[in-house]
Amino acid sequence: MIDFQRPDGTSAQAYLVEPDNLKNAPGIVVIQEWWGLDEEIKEVANRLAKAGFRALVPDLYRGQLALAANEAEHLMNDLNFGDAASQDIRGAVQYLKASGSNKVAVTGFCMGGALTVLSAGLVPECDATVVWYGYPPLEYVDAQAIKKPMLGHWALHDEFFAIGGVDQLEEKLTLAGVNYDFQRYEAKHAFANPKSTTRNLPPLQYNPEAAALAWDRTMHFLNEHIKN
Repeated sequence: MIDFQRPDGTSAQAYLVEPDNLKNAPGIVVIQEWWGLDEEIKEVANRLAKAGFRALVPDLYRGQLALAANEAEHLMNDLNFGDAASQDIRGAVQYLKASGSNKVAVTGFCMGGALTVLSAGLVPECDATVVWYGYPPLEYVDAQAIKKPMLGHWALHDEFFAIGGVDQLEEKLTLAGVNYDFQRYEAKHAFANPKSTTRNLPPLQYNPEAAALAWDRTMHFLNEHIKN
């Protein structure tokens, strides 16, 4: 865990993992699901570090973790999304840039996906975004402010983030001329999290085939836009 400064001058903590070869390594800010900074999101960061990226996961819940869905919902509802995007996530991107990464992307899952969409417009230092099955209320999305490429992974059978909302988000991005690529999967919510099926929540289901394809597309996108 490391400390970093938010743009407002206050301090926040994050989980940082770096590749063996740090020279010119690009950065990625990884945003948690609604459970918090748990072992699953740390594994995402570890995976990205093994692929050559400096991965930083800001602790948006300030040390709190949820084990049950009602706890996660409570923590998520208490989170100020605008502050998290414009302060925590922007500060994390700034930290990676100031400490050696020329380019930095933001990626997030579920709640973190919604925050990633917000960050695309609220974090000007961000060079690309990868959204995993999550979007905010569309009235808060300033598509005109999104200047960098976005990749989105969406579940066609998502009971938390309806695919119809994805279609509406796509319309906004198209009208604004955003460089985006939305991919849709025959899957349920949280299809890339191996722990999803074990949480005993029917709307969640791990789908290894969809997850593998989404990760392949993610690595190609990151290599194109922030690594090479």
